[in-house]
Amino acid sequence: MKRTLAIAVLLTSGLVLSATAQTPAISAAAPAAPVKIAVIAFQAAVSQTNEFQRNYAELQKKYDPKRQQMKALSDEVDGLQKQLQAQGDKLSEAEGASRSRAIEEKKKQLQRSVEDAQGDFQKELQELFAGVAGKVGEVMDTYAHQQGYTLVVDNSTSEQQAPLVLYAEQSTDITKAIIDAYNVKSGVPAPAAQPAAARPAAKPPVAH
Repeated sequence: MKRTLAIAVLLTSGLVLSATAQTPAISAAAPAAPVKIAVIAFQAAVSQTNEFQRNYAELQKKYDPKRQQMKALSDEVDGLQKQLQAQGDKLSEAEGASRSRAIEEKKKQLQRSVEDAQGDFQKELQELFAGVAGKVGEVMDTYAHQQGYTLVVDNSTSEQQAPLVLYAEQSTDITKAIIDAYNVKSGVPAPAAQPAAARPAAKPPVAH
C-alpha cells in the first residue's frame, strides 16, 4: 500500500472538553485542558534511526554487484564508441553500420538494466522505510502520550512538499527525542562511522 510519508500526525489523547450542568436552567463548561503541541521531522526521524541506517547500508551493499555490472557495460559501450570514431574512416560502410547497430543494442541493454535496477532498489527502499516508519510512529505515540502532548505536527520537507510548520520553538521539536527513544527500544547499535566521501545519502523515499 502506498503511503504519504510526509504526514501530519494528530494525537488526541489528552484534550477533553466536558460540560457539567450546574442547574436545570444554567450549565457551564469545565475549563479545557491546555493544548500542548510538538513538532517532528518524521522522515528525518525514521532515516536517522540506527535500524534504518543499518538496513540502508545493507541494501546498498546488496545492489553493489548490479552497479558494478552496469558500470562494466557502460565502460564497454564507451570503448566501442571510441573505437568506431577512431576507425570509422577505415571501415567499410557495412562494417561501420554493423558496429553502430551493436553499440545501439548495448546502449538499450544498459538503459533497461539501469531502469530495472532503479525500480527494484526504490521498491525495496520504500518497503524498508515504511517498515521502520510504522515502528517509529508507535514510539512517537507512546512518547507523546507520556509527555502530555495533545497535538504532534509533522515538519518534514521534501521535493514535493513544503514544511507544514512555518515557526516553532526549538523546545517543541521532539525529533531527536523520538530517534533516541527508538534506538533504545530497537537495541540496534549505531553504525560504524564512514568517511564522508563514502557515506551514502540516506534520502528518505517519498510515496506518491
